[in-house]
Amino acid sequence: MGPLNGIKVIELKGIGPAPYATMLLADLGAEVITVERSRKPSGIGFPSKMDINCRGKKSIVLNLKTSEGLAALLKLVDSADMLVEAYRPGVAEKLGFGPDVCHARNPKLVYGRMTGWGQSGPLAHVAGHDINYISLTGPLAAIGGSELPVPPINLVGDYGGGSLFLVMGMLAALHVATQTGKGDVIDAAITDGTASLMSILHSSHALGVWNTKRQSNLFDGAAYFYRCYECADGKHVSIGSLEPQFYALLIDKMGLDPKAFGNPQDVTKWPAHAKVFEAAFKTKTRDQWCEIMEGTDICFAPVLDFTEAPHHPHNKARNTYIEIGGITQPAPAPKFSNSVLDTPKAPPAEGQDTDQVLASYGFSDDEIAQLKAGEV
Repeated sequence: MGPLNGIKVIELKGIGPAPYATMLLADLGAEVITVERSRKPSGIGFPSKMDINCRGKKSIVLNLKTSEGLAALLKLVDSADMLVEAYRPGVAEKLGFGPDVCHARNPKLVYGRMTGWGQSGPLAHVAGHDINYISLTGPLAAIGGSELPVPPINLVGDYGGGSLFLVMGMLAALHVATQTGKGDVIDAAITDGTASLMSILHSSHALGVWNTKRQSNLFDGAAYFYRCYECADGKHVSIGSLEPQFYALLIDKMGLDPKAFGNPQDVTKWPAHAKVFEAAFKTKTRDQWCEIMEGTDICFAPVLDFTEAPHHPHNKARNTYIEIGGITQPAPAPKFSNSVLDTPKAPPAEGQDTDQVLASYGFSDDEIAQLKAGEV
């Protein structure tokens, strides 16, 4: 089921943005076969059966440092639509399944490469993590308090600038491949995607309405009408009352004098007004503010942690969260009017589908037995 039903994806197991990207493809109906390492390095990723990013996939184990393991992988590639790997540049070529080798066997293949720095450039071959990629492209300098940048988990770089741009590029290339019979190589660099995410700040800076000093702009916590506040119980709420009518409603619901809070665009008044708001919000609990503001046009929401979010009535009404294998997790997204997305299957243990997958791709029982005997 799903709009990608019938699409076959080979994933060379990695960590971070590549497994999330292929989870999204699996959620949309693609058959994703994850090729696990025969000996996983210690400390790399979660056990597959506990990794939400492995849901809906099939898992096989191949030793790609053997000629037999490489041959088995390339046999899978022959009938695949997509392949995803997240090695440093040149590693897949060294192992024998780079884009040239794969396209010689399967010209329609969409070959996705997920890296932090990209396939080229002075930093292409050095190690890095999300915090480094968002440092180099601007987001980290803009996030946090006035004294120190704060890493926004790894949502902005790995998953926003990485996974989502990889998926977009691969689906675009798949569209072309179905029309022309010619595949493509997607060089998805987290730095490139993250830079794209910063486009609105480049526009705002060009217009003179955004500066590079943290917590001094409209959307970075400086504006008293677009930020979070602590409540009497230590929990928090968020407000985003940008438009005049929403701002007026906010002042009314807070029981404040509208004459004392005139033009919200007067930046010089922001610090003083913020102190008034801080004191006001601490007079009630988060739930009490929800009773007053939630469901109005203030642009309000309680700040929920990820264990609270699944229980909110709006998320429950939209089935935003589901439970698979005893673990509460986000449901597949987005929703479609014509396609039906199946509830994903629980993540498989490493290699649990090896026999079934190899058999479905034409390996005989004897061939599979020989591969096992040879520790391939």
